Amino acid sequence: MNGKRAITSEDLYQITWVNDPVPSPQGGKLVYVSRQTNDKHDGYRSHLRMLDLGSQKDKPFTFGEQDHSPAWSPDGSQLALIRKSEGQAQVWLIAADGGEAQQISELQHGVNSFLWSPDGSSLLVKSAVDISLKQQISAADSREEDDSAEKLLPQEIIVDRIRMKSDESGLWNGRRAHLFVIAPVRAEAIPVTSGHYDIGDYAWSPDGKRIAWITHIPAEDEHHTDFSLTNHVYTSRPDGSDIQQLTPEGYTFYRLSFAPDAQSLALLASDRTYGNATLAKLYTLPISGGEPSCLSSHWDVQLNHSLVGDMRSHLVPTGPLYSRDGSSILCLASIHGSVRIARFPLDGGHAEYLSPDECEVYQFAELEQGQIVAAAADAQHPGDLYLYESPNDPESKAVRLTLSNPQLGQDIWLCTPETFWFDTSDGQRVQGWIMKPHGVVDGVKVPTILEIHGGPHMMYGFTFMHEFQLLVAQGYAVVYINPRGGLGYGQQFVNACRGDYGGGDYRDLMESVDYAVSRYSFIDPARLGVTGGSYGGFMTNWIVGHTHRFKAAVTQRSICNWLSFYGVSDIGYFFTEDQIGGNAWDDTEKLWKHSPLAYVGNVQTPLLILHGEQDLRCPIEQAEQLYVALKRRKQTTRLVRFPGANHELSRGGHPYLRVRRLEHIVGWFNEYL
Repeated sequence: MNGKRAITSEDLYQITWVNDPVPSPQGGKLVYVSRQTNDKHDGYRSHLRMLDLGSQKDKPFTFGEQDHSPAWSPDGSQLALIRKSEGQAQVWLIAADGGEAQQISELQHGVNSFLWSPDGSSLLVKSAVDISLKQQISAADSREEDDSAEKLLPQEIIVDRIRMKSDESGLWNGRRAHLFVIAPVRAEAIPVTSGHYDIGDYAWSPDGKRIAWITHIPAEDEHHTDFSLTNHVYTSRPDGSDIQQLTPEGYTFYRLSFAPDAQSLALLASDRTYGNATLAKLYTLPISGGEPSCLSSHWDVQLNHSLVGDMRSHLVPTGPLYSRDGSSILCLASIHGSVRIARFPLDGGHAEYLSPDECEVYQFAELEQGQIVAAAADAQHPGDLYLYESPNDPESKAVRLTLSNPQLGQDIWLCTPETFWFDTSDGQRVQGWIMKPHGVVDGVKVPTILEIHGGPHMMYGFTFMHEFQLLVAQGYAVVYINPRGGLGYGQQFVNACRGDYGGGDYRDLMESVDYAVSRYSFIDPARLGVTGGSYGGFMTNWIVGHTHRFKAAVTQRSICNWLSFYGVSDIGYFFTEDQIGGNAWDDTEKLWKHSPLAYVGNVQTPLLILHGEQDLRCPIEQAEQLYVALKRRKQTTRLVRFPGANHELSRGGHPYLRVRRLEHIVGWFNEYL
């Protein structure tokens, strides 16, 4: 390895992640967020760094334990940020030339996000508000104020929603996300929205006259919003008055932004033609409302960030954004394993890509002169900042602005994946990648792991995967593909698995192994392993119940039984109906037919089951059912439970548990392959 060493699971503790590049309105510099695991390896710390674009001098700017979400004031004289202190996140202000930060918000449940007003006089803040059913129960309000003994007793939790929990936030706590306006000089929070609904994305018009937001406001005769998978765009005055609904029925809106002239909005949305598998498209909408106009109808491309990785969790990708001159809209596009910046001219011209392929752009910002700063990753870099000085010139090279992880590549040997394409037996064109261990000589065959992504409406691609690099360092080849159902290959491809889980998607995966074995002579067909998480865990369970070709398997945060999943997952009641095509009482046979647990009697492959105790997307009862069935059949299996971990363990969970998870995966394959 030319003096370099192999990557280890504990190298996770040394990785730095960068995000949120925010250029100064005064030009010449930008602020971004740098994030690492903390010294105790039981959480993460983040701070802001200041980068001079001319000299490329890069220095720390804040020193809080958890500082993030920076935003310059419109005049560039100060920065607002979210700082988490003593367990609560609030907005703080700091002068542009540094100094002590001052807390300016004191919301009861902290701050989720914020925006500056165009004139810099106030902030638009999103925060949680108590709207609890328990507050409406007279018995709960009748307790004596001085009854301290009763206050210490355990209290019941009253639930009247079907969407009673969330993998991200846990059991619903009776709160809704709403908007407030805060004036920094007095820090008083003035409510803008209220009611039994949650605010999604939001924006302040450049002229300061209107605020726009995304939500579903229930009608008077509508009990709550949980059964609605569509929403609307609303606007109001900054004081919350004059609320107007701008959009018609039938859309799910994800993101929005104002045009520079404040007369229209750019929207990322789905018209739900294909349910949850419908591609996100780019629309524009006059501020007066009406039918959204689709700018990307000619592009069979997902206009959002949809790339799977193990380096980022709950990161908010950029876009859509109007260009500074208002002539076009920029947004991210997921295509063939890459996430690229796309530009859509408003004069009807052809759309084009502004960033190269074979990388993952996850955030970007446009500078005053039209240059673009992007936060991007590739197969050997977890993420850095790059400057595209001439985005109109496809031959221009990006200038790298940060070197966040110099040890990767300099001290550690990393594998560069090779891309391949193959045609399935029924005519699908499928993209995949293979990673080959270092130093394999001709004639030597190595054990090989098939990795399967989650979603299923996501994609693998050109980004850094610690898990894959670790397996390669242990001597395994790694094969990963985007089977039908994945994004990046058009609308019909992503829709192709709905109602057919375990059908064409399973054949794609098996045929990818056949193709890889026939093309790459170093693969040992007698020593194959398989692993995946979420949908990839479902498919791992399905595979070991339908073939014995794999000698070891690891299923992670998986689904094994659609009948129980329907009622225990935070998304089960609508996801099962959309993806499998039925419910647990009318379509019992259909749901059981697509459940891996129905085929557990066929399993002979040693199966390791990894699951988070607090996973509410695929609750741990799914792992328990599978484990008990295999144990009852006296099959080789093991269940590893990660305390406090939710569905995001592999990419944003407790750092020590992330490392332990990787070690369990490697240990199982080492034992059985």
